[in-house]
Amino acid sequence: MTVSQTLIDEFNRDGYVMMRDAITPQQVATLTRILDEWTEDSRNHPGPYGQMLDGRPRFDVQPAVHSPQTPALRRVASPVDIDDDFWAVAQDNRALDLTAAIFSPNIKFYASKVNLKLPGSRTEVKYHQDFPFDPHTNMDMMTVLIFLDDVTMENGPLQLVPGSHQGPIHSLWQDGRFTGAVSEDVEADALARSVSCTGRAGDACLMHSAVLHGSSANLTADPRRLFIITYVAEDARAFVANPIPTMRDGTIVRGKATGSVRSVPFEMELPEYPKTASFFGQQEGQQA
Repeated sequence: MTVSQTLIDEFNRDGYVMMRDAITPQQVATLTRILDEWTEDSRNHPGPYGQMLDGRPRFDVQPAVHSPQTPALRRVASPVDIDDDFWAVAQDNRALDLTAAIFSPNIKFYASKVNLKLPGSRTEVKYHQDFPFDPHTNMDMMTVLIFLDDVTMENGPLQLVPGSHQGPIHSLWQDGRFTGAVSEDVEADALARSVSCTGRAGDACLMHSAVLHGSSANLTADPRRLFIITYVAEDARAFVANPIPTMRDGTIVRGKATGSVRSVPFEMELPEYPKTASFFGQQEGQQA
């Protein structure tokens, strides 16, 4: 595809950019059909279930809400490991083309997940930056959030702070505990400056890994689901184990392998590897 210089300029300025029609309506229909099947199956499980490569549950549900009557599946970790259609989309979409144009012609796949906000689940995400969860030698890391449903102001859209990728890396440790969230003061400032990312199913938000962001609960009777993919520059190397381990980690999806490493200076506190099914447990203080 021909990449718009306007989109590149917007991303460099704001740390994020919206892209219309990042995947096709047929791809949206396929992925949502699979998610409907997984959601239906979640009714049979009272808590997190399935297994990732590291033994933690693959399917995470909202505590105290999830039930056979009100399924509250909120995270599917590494769906590309268990479904070929998700992997096909991760390897080829318009947002990946834009990522390659912004960062480097050489891009590798790092991680994927589906975040769901089902009706009645009350799932919220506290403000954080992605980079402290999985720091690399350089910060050319893109979080691509593909909308699998229309995202509105009422169903818990992504809220982010424009330009925050140029600011500090905020601590996710509070009072000696890794909370996966920034301090109350930082969050209050973020709420005052945030914008909401809305759009149609098939659209995508491309977000720099250092952008400060969060989201509120879905207040509608319809689901709000995102297929979230992390891409990194090929010359970035991880400092910590992948918190969402996948057999696809490191796969070159654009360009080629160079065998080189590029580093940039930064300071931050290392994260705590999640012990629960997902980082939602860290934000809720469920770590053992």
